[in-house]
Amino acid sequence: MTEAADLLLTNAEVHTLSRPDETYEAVAVRDGRIVRVGDAYELDFLAGVDTRTVDCEGRVLLPGFVDAHTHLDVLGRRLVHADLSSAGSRADAIDALRARADAVADGDPVLGFGYDEHDWGEREYLTRADLDAVDAAGPVVAVREDLHVVSLSSTALAQFGDDLPASGVREGPSGPTGVVVEGAAEAALDALAPDADETASLLRAAQHHANARGVTGVHDMVRRSSVPRAYRDLARSGGLTLRVRLNYWADFFDALTETGIRTNHGDGLVRVGALKTFTDGSLGGRTARLSEPYADAPDERGEWAVDPDAVRTLVDDATAAGFQVAAHAIGDEAVDVVADAFERGDPTARHRIEHAELASDAAIDRLADTGAVASVQPNFHRWAGESGLYADRLGDRWTETNRLRRLADAGVRLAFGSDGMPLDPLYGVHHAVNAPTDAQRLDVTEALRAYTLGAAYAGFDEDRLGTVEPGKRADLVVLDGSPWDRPDAIDDIDVTLTVVDGAMVYEAGN
Repeated sequence: MTEAADLLLTNAEVHTLSRPDETYEAVAVRDGRIVRVGDAYELDFLAGVDTRTVDCEGRVLLPGFVDAHTHLDVLGRRLVHADLSSAGSRADAIDALRARADAVADGDPVLGFGYDEHDWGEREYLTRADLDAVDAAGPVVAVREDLHVVSLSSTALAQFGDDLPASGVREGPSGPTGVVVEGAAEAALDALAPDADETASLLRAAQHHANARGVTGVHDMVRRSSVPRAYRDLARSGGLTLRVRLNYWADFFDALTETGIRTNHGDGLVRVGALKTFTDGSLGGRTARLSEPYADAPDERGEWAVDPDAVRTLVDDATAAGFQVAAHAIGDEAVDVVADAFERGDPTARHRIEHAELASDAAIDRLADTGAVASVQPNFHRWAGESGLYADRLGDRWTETNRLRRLADAGVRLAFGSDGMPLDPLYGVHHAVNAPTDAQRLDVTEALRAYTLGAAYAGFDEDRLGTVEPGKRADLVVLDGSPWDRPDAIDDIDVTLTVVDGAMVYEAGN
């Protein structure tokens, strides 16, 4: 006799994403695993006394989304502190910081996260003068959306200045402008790092936000040891509601190898992912390394965050130690360095290039030959177009950014993530489908697969996750509309249900 299901999702439009246009009506789950996919009538026989049956009312059911590049602790800080991502102007951002200053104890830091001056129609970052206008006894700090630029008040500069590398402190006629980049930005964030208890609270807030957007798994780029510890504590207590791959920064390499940890170690909801390294910075901060000068800064070509020879050595050493490498590279010159490093390695390592925003045709073809995964962010197309950030920084070269179609056609495996800008897969899928040029655009199915099966592949999880098939873990999402029916408004579609390992972790309205 066939065992009853624990969970039955029926009367749905189930897109398995394992084969083109393959659809069914119902999914049966037992012990956290998909056991049947098929007609609603047939699967109704798997309903037992203790089965939870959910009528999806004809809605679209997909594999759960896997965000292949994010920072949940930073998302948590944005949710808990001042969220500057929705500021429509410089004045709005300052008002949000003032509101936060009123909410913190006198002398405590006033933190804001996620500002983007291009959303205001401006080109200048928040400055010391802007932040000094916030009435606060403690330091005022505003973090740009890309995390590569941080703005500091005079109090913050005085408090943290001795720990900031001078090369990253921007100067003006009257001294430091309050804008710090790259290593100095990192040092400022380190000085304000949350403790273990606060980290756990931030992750709880962030995972709820992620679940509500259909995210069932994340590849988290972790900078501090408190984050992996908090994830594992949440998992042990039963409070973790998504799958986590810990992509450790290269700072942890010696400690990881000494303890015998390798890529794919772990079980349950938390596993070890890649070793993360940098090559360059960001286009927003004009620190991405370009082969030709910036259009809006003719004397600048960006900078190396890590020396190219050091990147190649790290890839060699990490591969030998059993690690997948996730290498951040944005400018075309930086992408070339990563392609060089990957060509020397093992194609079965599934090394990842993160972002690859300005990859040349030659670099794309080389990445395809190495078997690399392009961990890219389709939501970055928000800055595309003739009047966006990319056009400001690159001029006519903006059309060469984030060429998702060109990558796919070359045979490079795509894994979609958000980098938290914002964390919302349907927003990313919308931008992939509606990108400005043919070379940047994917169809709906391709974009959804990059956020499901493609991201699962990047985490060596394609046999467990990424499609709706018997035998796979029951990580599922139900949408209130069809991306195929509304390709020009995918970002307006809402999530109504999210399931992780067979457990319902989000229900709209509850």
